[in-house]
Amino acid sequence: MRRVVVIGGGITGLAAAHRLGELAASREMPLQVTLLEQGARAGGPLHTIRRDGFVMETGADSILTEKPWAVELAKRLGLERELVAPRNEFRTTLVVRDGRLAEVPEGFSLLAPARLAPILKTPIFTPLGKLRIMLEPLIPRRRGGGDESLASFVTRRLGREVLDRVAQPLAGGIYTSDASRLSIAATIPRFVEMERRYGSLYLGLRAAERMRAGQSAGTSGARWSMFVSFRNGLSTLVDALAGRLADSIRFGAKAEAFEHESGKWRVKLAGEAPLDADAIVCAAPAYAAARLIGPIAPKLAGMLATINYASAATVNLTYRANDFPSAPRSVGFVAPIAEQRKIIAGSFSSLKFDGRAPAGTILARVFLGGVLQSGMMAQSDDDLVASARDEFRALLGVTAAPGMALVQRWPDAMAQYEVGHLDRIAQIESAAAEIENFAIAGAAFRGVGIPDCVHGGEQAAEKVFERLAGAR
Repeated sequence: MRRVVVIGGGITGLAAAHRLGELAASREMPLQVTLLEQGARAGGPLHTIRRDGFVMETGADSILTEKPWAVELAKRLGLERELVAPRNEFRTTLVVRDGRLAEVPEGFSLLAPARLAPILKTPIFTPLGKLRIMLEPLIPRRRGGGDESLASFVTRRLGREVLDRVAQPLAGGIYTSDASRLSIAATIPRFVEMERRYGSLYLGLRAAERMRAGQSAGTSGARWSMFVSFRNGLSTLVDALAGRLADSIRFGAKAEAFEHESGKWRVKLAGEAPLDADAIVCAAPAYAAARLIGPIAPKLAGMLATINYASAATVNLTYRANDFPSAPRSVGFVAPIAEQRKIIAGSFSSLKFDGRAPAGTILARVFLGGVLQSGMMAQSDDDLVASARDEFRALLGVTAAPGMALVQRWPDAMAQYEVGHLDRIAQIESAAAEIENFAIAGAAFRGVGIPDCVHGGEQAAEKVFERLAGAR
């Protein structure tokens, strides 16, 4: 009987442990999997709280379907019928401009437009800013290689206004990052490829629209939208995995160090006897992985320690629908740092997905913190709620107290994909591959989304399994 220890019970570790079980069953190989989670529950930032008819997400609230790995895992778990698509009637996003909410122009994709006519009508950009956007197809493509920051890329192609007013809050906000340090190649590589292939983001987005239209015309049967969730929240996926792995998970188990000698691993635990293993999948945050692997591979630990993290918080707020002077008609809004607001963004969960709130009520979420507003994390929970209410009052006219206000902090949870990230990760992966029966995975490496984490966990599981199977 071989044993693999998985460190970390977030979605990456859960996916890794589950994949190990699938492989062992399919290959009829005796394998014991032990997942160590230092907390009291699995899932990490993926956590759904169901209370009084509300379905509140404290972390991510949807899954990107263009990357198939999370949806494929859900299908293997028998959860396909639980998947739900966003509501069609509320698809617009708003952005704060001069203290008011304005609609992001139709066809605007994160940092560039696929249509020029809506740009002319929007109040988000000045006349000069609009002219600069119109000139984008004439801007020469970048020559030479090397990574580039989101700020540099957007400013070079579309001008400073697009960066400050839309790209920074929309794209930079996903990573709670400083756009001047965020790697464009590691976060939104499709735009880099558009510039390389078409010489223009506008022309590239237009080509993508035509391609999607052609694919839709020739496709029959059910097709998922770009984002999906589960009927009862994303904890559905976590709970299904944890249920399958119930006998393998040890909660309250904190790994303190690794030892590796004569082809065998030993995991030292806080306040418990050490655990012996034949292989390890480390799905802990990069800074925790650096501490664990340091005595064995100091060079790898040093590289892991260079990955920075930011802290953030979410505040779920419940309201009566008539608390809003006018009913919200969008999935949410973002606040550019130039507007000097107290929050990063706000969203309306009950407008995004059906079944998130009882009839006559609205479930909203507010996002705070990140690199550019790190000082907000020093505030108390009551102060964070007060900040959220201040912004809802100023931007939406909501003066009523929320029925519920639920604060969730995520300290050092957001990995920062800084310029040069892909080269750094390639070196980390190369160094990790040299360590016998060891693999590393997580949101710090090749994607922060749920599909990326699932994929990374499953790949790590497959690597160590094949090594163990080959040594039989």
